[in-house]
Amino acid sequence: MLTVHHLGLSQSERVVWLCEELGLDYDFKRYDRRADNRLAPDAYKALHPMGIAPIITDGDLVLGESAAICEYINTVHGGGRLAPPPGDAEYADHLFWFHWSNATYMATKMMVGVIGYGGGDPQRVPFVIERARRANVLMEARLGTTPFFGGRNLTLADIMMVYSLTTSRAFGAGAPMDDLPNTRAYLRRIAERPAYQRAMAKAEPGMAPMID
Repeated sequence: MLTVHHLGLSQSERVVWLCEELGLDYDFKRYDRRADNRLAPDAYKALHPMGIAPIITDGDLVLGESAAICEYINTVHGGGRLAPPPGDAEYADHLFWFHWSNATYMATKMMVGVIGYGGGDPQRVPFVIERARRANVLMEARLGTTPFFGGRNLTLADIMMVYSLTTSRAFGAGAPMDDLPNTRAYLRRIAERPAYQRAMAKAEPGMAPMID
């Protein structure tokens, strides 16, 4: 049985949403963060040697890493429905955004978060700010020409990107999106999806999705 182990306010939100989009029969276990340090509880850390979210179990399999989990679930349990096949005109774009989310973009957001709290090397601040600006320009351009990051249809690229644009901001990573109209419109469209609404109700009950 596929089990999604969700740590509150974490990247495992993506996995819950993916399972809901695919309409899968899965087991859901939610873990609250510790009150003293806001980290994962011992029971969650014991699931995987890295001790971090997200984690799924599927029979004897224990798998970590958002992208690996999403690709595994989509391929093994979802028939590959949320990824264009090789040869599709949108295949390469889907791959770019799928990997860009947790590579360049999340790293940039983390650097901006450090600067925002007054840390880091002042000589590197312009470099980080410029990289963040270029990331915003890139996203706005993409979402100004296509309804989803993955192209004409929702793909795993969107499953990965949305957390980076929404709940991750709870940790102070990223600036307001007032000057990103295409991105904000995209998030409003995502928020209207029944599968996303079901996922957020399970993953973060009582918390309004951070789409603005």
